[in-house]
Amino acid sequence: MHITQLNRECLLHLFSFLDKDSRKNLAKTCSQLWDVFLDPLLWPLLHFNSLMELKKDNFLLGPALRRLSICWHSSQVKVCNIEDWMKNALQKGVCSTHEHLASDFLVKVCNRCPNLLSLTLSGCGHVTDECITSLLQSCPNLQTLKLENCVRITNQTLAAVTAHGHSLRTLHVDFCRNVSQAGLRQVQDQCPWLVLKAERSADMIPDMLPVEKLTQDRAARKL
Repeated sequence: MHITQLNRECLLHLFSFLDKDSRKNLAKTCSQLWDVFLDPLLWPLLHFNSLMELKKDNFLLGPALRRLSICWHSSQVKVCNIEDWMKNALQKGVCSTHEHLASDFLVKVCNRCPNLLSLTLSGCGHVTDECITSLLQSCPNLQTLKLENCVRITNQTLAAVTAHGHSLRTLHVDFCRNVSQAGLRQVQDQCPWLVLKAERSADMIPDMLPVEKLTQDRAARKL
């Protein structure tokens, strides 16, 4: 039996065992398999190991998406985590190649994936509070939000969770240095049903503007 003689359900099941690149390559062999590749039912789950993978055209972003994870564990994440005002020209150049990729991708998720249930972001140092707020508003069924080492996430995201995360049941904000203990307490008070985890976040040194750092250093010297 030739593969094209299989029914649609079997083809979808077969494709589900392949990674994104393999799905695309198989789909290129004939129009029938290309139609399977474009079937939203094939894409309820998307996982990316680097930001550059977001630029590829080997996946389909649509209303069938339920679970999305972007986990970037690169040495470049350390550069992203440096406060902007402290970066030199070389470090700014490194960030310029990818700083908008995750945010732009999440804008597409907001527009195309209203049924998203779970989002995991790790090492996405350029994702902002505004981006997560928009996603919470656009994906009202979101149940799980896990943020790890996302340095631009602040208490504004926690406030957005209390305001818009009505379906949320699990929230992780691990190693997010600009989240405070006060913000975490507010979430616990207003959303007691939420399973909240914040490993190290409230214990880390938050970002400071140059003027704030100078004032703090002067105060320390007086002591």
